[in-house]
Amino acid sequence: MSEVISLLRDLVAIDSTSTKTNVPIIDALERRVLALGLRTERQRYVDDAGIEKQNLLAFTGEGTPELALVGHSDCVPFDTAWSEALSLTERGDFLYGRGACDTKAFISCAITAMGRAKSKLKKPAMLVFTADEELGCVGAKKLVAAGLGKSKRAMVGEPTSLRPIRANKGYCLAEVDVHGKEGHSAYPDTGASAVFRASRLLTKLEAFSKTTLRETTDPAFEPPFGTLNVGILNGGKAKNVIPGLVRFMLEWRPLPGQDVNVVLDALERIRQQCVAEEPSFSMTIKPLRLDRGFATDPAADLVTFITSQTGKQPDTVSFGTEGPQLAALGAVPVVFGPGDITVAHQTGEHVPTKELLRCAEVMEAALLHFAG
Repeated sequence: MSEVISLLRDLVAIDSTSTKTNVPIIDALERRVLALGLRTERQRYVDDAGIEKQNLLAFTGEGTPELALVGHSDCVPFDTAWSEALSLTERGDFLYGRGACDTKAFISCAITAMGRAKSKLKKPAMLVFTADEELGCVGAKKLVAAGLGKSKRAMVGEPTSLRPIRANKGYCLAEVDVHGKEGHSAYPDTGASAVFRASRLLTKLEAFSKTTLRETTDPAFEPPFGTLNVGILNGGKAKNVIPGLVRFMLEWRPLPGQDVNVVLDALERIRQQCVAEEPSFSMTIKPLRLDRGFATDPAADLVTFITSQTGKQPDTVSFGTEGPQLAALGAVPVVFGPGDITVAHQTGEHVPTKELLRCAEVMEAALLHFAG
């Protein structure tokens, strides 16, 4: 059995669901990299639920690493009926299991590549394994806050089918409360419906999303403009009570370089319009995430190197990654890894065996090229 498959099997067997501590998988990863002779450092923190989480950094040499291989150690939850979730299973040309592609495959390739290349490295390189990417890149943000994990270049692990991803959109989230006044539904003038108020607000917000928000474009993305979505909306207590509160979750994905406050600013203008139409209109906005995107030059040496190795042209994605955090730490980031993002986060997650093996080869070549 290939060493990278064997390692992936061991990692899949560790339940690193984001709601749990990731210390067991960090312990396992540290044992692996210490055996390779790397120097390690852990960053510890406690999440909002009081659970300990850790980031692990592993270094060769001294000074700023020429290349960092960065993968997140956490996974999304899995259905308890999925019997092979924690047991890597080979069927045909694929390997199945939770994290098999997102992103324990990348981590397995990174450690395997480092083991193969280390004795030939003359310049510093680094492995970084983060916590809580699935909960909002929390671990990577902790690194940024502490100034840990700086490098010149970074391969950031995500399932890209071995395409070099040079840019991703940002990810922003806000909780919005529209307030009304409760009353008996038989006497509507005694209250104020938060549902009707929210509907008027959302109609204006939808119009903004289809007009003004689309005026700023970048043809490298699909769709080529920022987007917004209301994914959750709740309100009211009973069928015969005028609803006093509607709460919805608003997310938006700005283009790299676009102001992350673009939707918040529009929402404030819409609020003022609603107040002008109905002076008692009331709403509150609670921003939860304001993550920028990143954009690496298509001509950057890491982009062109991966393209030369894989034969796949650089691309962009609209979902979020840890690329922006690595850019904030001074790296030129490229998102890269085996597996298809469309099969991640679902029962039956899998990675093509050939892509897994090839990814390890590309990473080894990258380490030798930039740090050899």
